Amino acid sequence: MKLKQIRNATMIITYANKKFLIDPMLGDKGIYPPFPGTHNQHLNNPIVELPVSMEEILDVDAVIVTHIHLDHFDPAAMEIIPKDMKMFAQNENEANQMKEAGFNNVEVLKEEGTLFGDITLTKTPAKHYSDDSIPELFRQLNTADEACGVVFSHPKEKVLYVMGDTIWYDELKNIFAKYNPEVVTVNAGNAQFVDGRYLIMSKDDFFEATKVAPNAQFVATHMEGVNHLMVSRKDLREYAIEKEFSNRLSIPADGETIEF
Repeated sequence: MKLKQIRNATMIITYANKKFLIDPMLGDKGIYPPFPGTHNQHLNNPIVELPVSMEEILDVDAVIVTHIHLDHFDPAAMEIIPKDMKMFAQNENEANQMKEAGFNNVEVLKEEGTLFGDITLTKTPAKHYSDDSIPELFRQLNTADEACGVVFSHPKEKVLYVMGDTIWYDELKNIFAKYNPEVVTVNAGNAQFVDGRYLIMSKDDFFEATKVAPNAQFVATHMEGVNHLMVSRKDLREYAIEKEFSNRLSIPADGETIEF
């Protein structure tokens, strides 16, 4: 298993000899405005360049979009990715949006598991906000308030859990207990609104995940890529040392590959 950090939440996962492009945000640095109501309004998105060629990014067998937010599936990705690429969406609504964009090989991930060759992809729940008033803001912004995670399983691979855009909440304990993942990717940048409400895992949330999976290895992603991310790689590394889980944590730089 190889996990290559591209930028933000975008990764290339090589699993059981298949390559998956996760949550492609492929636009040039600074092409989009900052997210409204968030920190760092002086920074346009994405805030860093892609670290590898587009040819390498597109050399995959399938694309998984955990949800259609700009920083997970942007207009550039919709334009650049070949329209016959195998695409996995979290629900029918987002699958239809992909089809409207011209993609002709779209499948919805299922909670009971979706086969891609001999790999099973299982959709898992996620809670993409820390306060129940945030979904209304998502609707005002004409964007989804739902996200998902994905569990990868194969007889000859470790179980991989891509948590997706979520905070820590009790339902995730059941996911860890059910699938017993050995490798876990965490969207760890703690994206926030200026009032302190947050959208993805904080450092403390991350620590909770490590406690319910004491034998798993963790990989931090979705960091230092867009304007409203408030936890840096340095912040998380220092916190992991303090909380004594740094030996189970990888924080890849953009362009870096982690192998299990």
